[in-house]
Amino acid sequence: MIRSFFVAVFLCVAVNAFALVSIHTVESPNKEFKLDIGIGPIDQTSGRVFYKGKKIVELHNLGFQPEKGDAIPSPLISKAFRDKNMSRDEDRAIFNRIGKGGILTERGKEVRKTWTTPFGERETIPENYTEATVDYPDVMKIIFRVYDEGVAFCYEFTTKENEPIKLKREFTEFAFDGDYPCWAVYSAQGIYEQVPLSKVKKGCERPLLIEIPDGHASSIGEARLVDFARMKFEPGADKPTNLAASWEGDVVIEGTGKPYRSPWRFVMAADHPGKLVEHNYMLKNLSDPCAIADTKWIKPGKVIREVTLTTEGGKACVDFALDRNLQYIEYDAGWYGHEYDDKSDATEVNVDPKRNPKPNPLDLPAVLEYAKSKNVGVLLYVNRRALEKQLDELLPLYKKWGVSGIKYGFVNVGSQKWTTWLHDAIEKTAKYELVVDVHDEYRVTGWERTYPNLLTVEGIGGNEIRPTTQHNCTLVLTRTLCGAGDYTHCWYKTDTYKGTRTHQLATVVVFFSPLQFQYWYDRPSDYKAEPELDFWKTIPTVWSETRVLNGEVGKYATFARRTGSEWYIGTISSGDKRSFKLPLDFLEKGKKYEATIYSDDASNKMKAVIGTKMVDAGTVLDVELAPDGGFAARIVPR
Repeated sequence: MIRSFFVAVFLCVAVNAFALVSIHTVESPNKEFKLDIGIGPIDQTSGRVFYKGKKIVELHNLGFQPEKGDAIPSPLISKAFRDKNMSRDEDRAIFNRIGKGGILTERGKEVRKTWTTPFGERETIPENYTEATVDYPDVMKIIFRVYDEGVAFCYEFTTKENEPIKLKREFTEFAFDGDYPCWAVYSAQGIYEQVPLSKVKKGCERPLLIEIPDGHASSIGEARLVDFARMKFEPGADKPTNLAASWEGDVVIEGTGKPYRSPWRFVMAADHPGKLVEHNYMLKNLSDPCAIADTKWIKPGKVIREVTLTTEGGKACVDFALDRNLQYIEYDAGWYGHEYDDKSDATEVNVDPKRNPKPNPLDLPAVLEYAKSKNVGVLLYVNRRALEKQLDELLPLYKKWGVSGIKYGFVNVGSQKWTTWLHDAIEKTAKYELVVDVHDEYRVTGWERTYPNLLTVEGIGGNEIRPTTQHNCTLVLTRTLCGAGDYTHCWYKTDTYKGTRTHQLATVVVFFSPLQFQYWYDRPSDYKAEPELDFWKTIPTVWSETRVLNGEVGKYATFARRTGSEWYIGTISSGDKRSFKLPLDFLEKGKKYEATIYSDDASNKMKAVIGTKMVDAGTVLDVELAPDGGFAARIVPR
C-alpha cells in the first residue's frame, strides 16, 4: 500500500534546511513495517522506518561522492559536496535537472510469492514486499522495498557506453534516536562486544544487531554484494549515534549503457533477536534467483578433515564417514605444498614436509577412488594464492579427478576487485559441478540463493579460535543474522571448547551450515562409540523449518529445527546454571513423538545424561542447565 501527501519538514541530512518535500508512505503486506520516503533534491532524500508503529531508524544522505572530473559528476550527490570550481551555468543546469526533486516512478509495486530451496534453514521462503522507486532522471534511481521482515533500498545508476562512473564514497547513514546498545565486531571471525552506538568505531562488521528499548531488536547490513566494494560501518557525520556506510576502496561502475544496481542496504526489526535470525532469509530475497538450471548435483552434508595428509588417513576418514553418516572428507592445507608459497602448485600432490615429512605420504588418486566406491565425497583446500593463478586450470582438472568441491582459503575480501573475483570464481566452479566453502573473512550476503553450490562460508569465530561459551551465545544471535557459518565443531579436542559436553553437542543445531565440519581437530582413531554422538550421526545439515524458541545475547539460546517430521532442539548457555520451561507446542497437534533427550551431568561436565520420553504438542519440558551448559533433543514421530 502506498499513499502520498505534501508537508513542510525539517530533515537532518547533508544540508540542514527546511524544504518542501514529498512524503510517500509505503507499507509492508503484513502492515507491520512502514517507510516514509522524503523526496526532494538529492541532498534531501531520506527515509523513516517504523516497526509496529515505533520508529526504528532514519535513513539520511542517500547519495555518493564521485571522483572529480568523472563523466557524470556531482548530480549524483548533495549540493554540499559539489565541485567548488563548477560554473554558475553548470550549477543552474544541475539544479534544473535534480534540484526540484526526484520523481516517484513506481508507486506501489506489490510482490506476493514463495520459493523453495533444499539448502536452507527453511524449505519454503516467503517473499512479500511493496516496492517504490524514486527516479532522478539520467542520474540514478533509489529503489525501496518494504518487506514483511524489514526495509531495503539500493541505488540504480544510469550508465552510458564507454563512460564509467567512478565513486569515491557513499554517504548513506542510519540515524537512530538514542544511544542504543549494539553488538560490534571488527573482523568476521572476531569477538563481539556490546557497546553503545556512539562508541562504534570505523570498520564495524555487518550485519549489526542493535537492541532498541521497548523490547525491539534491529539489524542493519547489506545484501547481494557481488561486484561492489564491501560495506562496513563507521561513525556518521550528523550525530554520534548515526552509523555511516564505509567502503574498502573506490568503486567503478562500467559504462555499459545498461542500468547498474548497487548492493542492497537493509534494516530489519523484530520483537526479539531470535526472530531476526528466523527472518535472515530476507538477504536471499534481496538476491537474484538461482542461476543453476539443475541443482541435483549439489549435496549438503557433514565433513571430517583429514589431518595427517596421508593415504591411510584418508581411507580411515572415508570408513569413519561411512560409519558416522558423514558425506565428505577434506584434505586441508599442505596437500600440494606450503599454502603461502607462491611456487606451490595445486595441480600436483606434493605434501608440505612441515605438515608430514614422510616421502610421498599421500596417494590422492587412490583415496579418491576408495571414497568413490563408498559414495563419500572428497573436498580439497586451496589457498587463494593458487586459486588466483590457477583457477581456470584447477576446475577442469579437479572435475576429472573426481573431486566434489573446493574449500577456498584466505581469500582477499573487501575491495570491489576481489569481491568481483570471488563471485566470478564461485560461478565458474558451479559450471564444473563443484561445491564451495569459502573460509576466513568472507560472510554471505544472500548470493548463495543465486549460486547454491556456495554451501557455506566461515566468517565466524568457531572452535578454531577456542571460544568462550559467552562468545558462542553471542554468535548465535548476531553472526547468524546473515546466514551460514562454518563453525568447525570439535569433540575429542576438548581444549577447543569451554562448555559442557552437552553444550558442545548442541552446537550442531544452533549453528547452521549446509556443509558442516564435525571432528575438526579429531581423528577416526579417537572415536570411542559414545552414545551421545548418535545425535551428531543422525542430524541433517539443511532444514524444512527453523525456530528460535528463546534467548538473550551472550547468555543463552534455544533453537528448534525440523527436517520432514523430525525435530532437533539445541540449547547453549553461558555463565551460571540456568533452568526454564520449554513448551513443545511447535509439534503437530494430535501426534505422539518420542524424544531422546541429552542433558548436563551435574557432577561431570564432560558427560551427558541420555533419556527418552513420550511427548506431544502439549508437553512442557523442564530444562536444567549446568554452568556453561547445554541441552539437546531429537524428537521423532511414533
